[in-house]
Amino acid sequence: MLTYGSTDIQELQFVHLSHTLERRNEQWFDIYVSFDLIDPSLLPEGIEELGALLVCTADGLLVEIAPQDEGRDCEYQFTESEKEQLRRYFQAQVLPELNKG
Repeated sequence: MLTYGSTDIQELQFVHLSHTLERRNEQWFDIYVSFDLIDPSLLPEGIEELGALLVCTADGLLVEIAPQDEGRDCEYQFTESEKEQLRRYFQAQVLPELNKG
């Protein structure tokens, strides 16, 4: 994770991922992903409950990956490797669920 404007980077590794899927409208789905960290000591100070918001189109195109703290936007950004973990989860777990519906 990194803070906007900072060069201090922590690479987090996610485990035990799960999600809830919410259809926003005919075009968009919001996917709220919760997870645990392999090393919880790397969690940035001030973050209480880190999660992710993934936004995709109705046909499954992933367009946004944003960190959330207690379900709200926060001042942090995911690194590319963290985004890649979430993309893999999306492909393996969320996309098949979207394709069923």
